[in-house]
Amino acid sequence: MWSSCHPRSDEDMKECAELGKSLSRLSQPTILIIMAQYGKPMHGYIIVQKAADSPMFGGKKPDATGIYRALKRMEEAGLVTSEWETPEEGSAKRMFSLTQKGYDCLRRWIDALACYTLTIEELRAQAATALGIDLPPTPVCSHPRYEDD
Repeated sequence: MWSSCHPRSDEDMKECAELGKSLSRLSQPTILIIMAQYGKPMHGYIIVQKAADSPMFGGKKPDATGIYRALKRMEEAGLVTSEWETPEEGSAKRMFSLTQKGYDCLRRWIDALACYTLTIEELRAQAATALGIDLPPTPVCSHPRYEDD
């Protein structure tokens, strides 16, 4: 049905819409990481492009509307700020910057993700028990990023 880390297609994803890659809450740490790595104001389009390379999206371009929605929520929460950049030529661009509160939030995500990992392993064990099977080994990611050279 799906590879160990990444569904093969959108159809595979639709088969079980709640697979981890659809966890919209993980868009926030993905965006925070990208912005912290970049270290300067960035256009939302660049965030969308860089998100495609993140483990969350595994090479597939995320829905830009969803990323912009997440940025809006993050701005309302004080994690990012935005300003319009209006060059003499070309169109205006909204530039997003990470606030100190955003950096602090990213630090908290490090711990939250560790807790998610433990919770997911507990859920795997409970699912195997519910099915009366041995717990399958933790999958090895087949995404090219994680393969040995």
